[in-house]
Amino acid sequence: MNLTASSSEYLQINNISKHYGDIQALKDVSFDIRQTEILGLIGPNGSGKTTLLEGIAGLIPLNSGTVLHHGKILSVPHRKQQMFYLPDGIMPYSELPVSRVLEFFSRLFGVQAHRMNTVITQLGLEPTLGKKVKALSKGFNRRYLLAVALLSTQPLLILDEPFDGLDLRQMLGVIDILKQTSSRGRTLLLSIHQLADAQRICDRFILLDGGKLLGMGTLEALRTKAGITEGGLEEVFLALT
Repeated sequence: MNLTASSSEYLQINNISKHYGDIQALKDVSFDIRQTEILGLIGPNGSGKTTLLEGIAGLIPLNSGTVLHHGKILSVPHRKQQMFYLPDGIMPYSELPVSRVLEFFSRLFGVQAHRMNTVITQLGLEPTLGKKVKALSKGFNRRYLLAVALLSTQPLLILDEPFDGLDLRQMLGVIDILKQTSSRGRTLLLSIHQLADAQRICDRFILLDGGKLLGMGTLEALRTKAGITEGGLEEVFLALT
């Protein structure tokens, strides 16, 4: 998606902070999410990415901060209507066949069978349909989880490490699917560990380190902030830290 100054603001995250005892996981993090964009959350392990996503989704209590939806406070009970959060490292309904789980979520979200079949085909899940979820390889488990996310109907998809466990060909296929999802009107917030992968898909980036916001914007805007004229996210991140 090509962003312009007229891109509408979908969510505004204001001054989010989170403490675990004496450890400050997030400190006054603020940013906006624009409608139908693909926004990348970038940072090393331990930078606070997952804590931030869980806080936005309302899964953990925050010490301070607000989430606004089109300028109005979005309370925790109402967030599930606006966003679907897919965490990393989970294997739900592990004892059930993949086909049964996908059929369940299709009914839950009111999705017609042809849409479910399209998602299955897009993600190459046909060989897994008769298998129990717990028998899936890491790559197939990731694609199974992405299928559940794509079957959801909330306007905002929050995905934690969506490419984990995928080989290059699979990852490029998922990138294409997620870009199509954005072009059809959904907004995506992605936590991505590999910087090269983030550059392939994201319109803008949030750089997080030590629970603090280092910068936000397009790659060009971040280069300007970092005082460099060329280079990718890695060079920008190193220049800002």
